Amino acid sequence: MVQLRFRAGSSVLTGTDEDTLKAMAEKVAPTEARLQLKAYASGKGNDTSKARRLSLSRALAVRSFLIENGLRSTRIDVRALGIARDGGAPDRVDIVLLEP
Repeated sequence: MVQLRFRAGSSVLTGTDEDTLKAMAEKVAPTEARLQLKAYASGKGNDTSKARRLSLSRALAVRSFLIENGLRSTRIDVRALGIARDGGAPDRVDIVLLEP
């Protein structure tokens, strides 16, 4: 699993994130594996909808970058989960490799 961290309120990928994603795309492209993007955003109480929208924006930014770097869109699953309730960092996208 790879974890990308975001600044609060942002869905912009950093140069380091892009380097990580390029390397991942090169490694995964020749295989039959799929990727699952689990996106989270910080928020409290009534911010649930806002957090879900921001997490979706983050997941789509990661997905778009991976597609631009050679992965087919049909191999990438997106899950915008909003507020992290798993005890992990609140502003992140977890990329999970799903073997065929």
